[in-house]
Amino acid sequence: MNNNEFFEALALMEKEKGIAAEYLAEKVATAIVTSVRRDYGGKEIVFCDINVDERTFSVYVRKNVVDEIEDTDTDILKEQAAKIRKGAKVGDTVDIQLDTSQFGRIAAQTAKHVIRQGIRDAERDRTLTEFQSRNQEVLTAVVRRIDDRTGNATLEIGRNEAILPKNEQVEGEIIREGQHIRVYVVDVKDSEKGPKIMISRTHPGFVRRLFEMEVPELYDGTVEIKSISREAGSRTKMAVWSNDPDVEAVGACIGQRGARVNKIVEELVGEKIDVLKYSEDPIEYVAAALAPAQVITVDVEDENQRTCKVTVPDGQLSLAIGNKGQNVRLAAKLTGYKIDIHPASGYFENVEITTEE
Repeated sequence: MNNNEFFEALALMEKEKGIAAEYLAEKVATAIVTSVRRDYGGKEIVFCDINVDERTFSVYVRKNVVDEIEDTDTDILKEQAAKIRKGAKVGDTVDIQLDTSQFGRIAAQTAKHVIRQGIRDAERDRTLTEFQSRNQEVLTAVVRRIDDRTGNATLEIGRNEAILPKNEQVEGEIIREGQHIRVYVVDVKDSEKGPKIMISRTHPGFVRRLFEMEVPELYDGTVEIKSISREAGSRTKMAVWSNDPDVEAVGACIGQRGARVNKIVEELVGEKIDVLKYSEDPIEYVAAALAPAQVITVDVEDENQRTCKVTVPDGQLSLAIGNKGQNVRLAAKLTGYKIDIHPASGYFENVEITTEE
């Protein structure tokens, strides 16, 4: 075997596939050992050493030095061993170098198969590691195909592909082939068919990461996002808190003249975003979560069951509830409280007030 050609091939595979040459060399060594051991009854006496840095390659059989041979595969007489290693004595072992050109066609085919499998395994491991390192992060992808039947989009992310299901796309958003879009990595799993990356543009984590990318105070931990509730394509509510009394959390996220939040609204194709101040006081928190509606009182009825009764001005009832109950529903998700809204007069119009999901 021409060592230079072999190591150049490893270097080329590393460059084209992004797989470490050392990893490939290990797979090659395993393949060769597996193949050659068949000539020795499967005995574990065959070894292969490949040093990528020094470009050395050797295959050898390790035999026991004996006075009388019991197994021709594993034993060698002292006189023969001395020719291989001077001073060899009974009880020692000697390594007998093999000519790789004598492995034979079957051994070569077996080696090629294992090497190919090794390359596939390496690519799979690399892909899994790469995606796991970006779990719950935002990635930029290129839209390669749109399935006319399902609406699912096939995205190219680096050297890999992932599917953005129709139900993980923002309602009303038009995605076109060739378009660059950003997606949120919800989870990464290893399956029998290879690494599976679950991506979304509707997940609340997408909004969280977009804000963290846009607002330095979030990135450095000065401001925290305490909770997010979202109905993708329509509205998001986000509660924030500042760890620095000199930094106003809501203002930091909105930015001067709304510059920061507007960039995120643009990314989300016009989705409304309410940013409010988090409070450990449930009365303050629930009242703030129901914005833009005004709230008269919040009565926490059961802290364990997390239920509360909210009273609003009669003219604010529809606003507090929102279209099809969206405002109160998002407020309930945000705060974790079941919210029962009542008008100040006690008279209900025909409006939906449920906070059931």
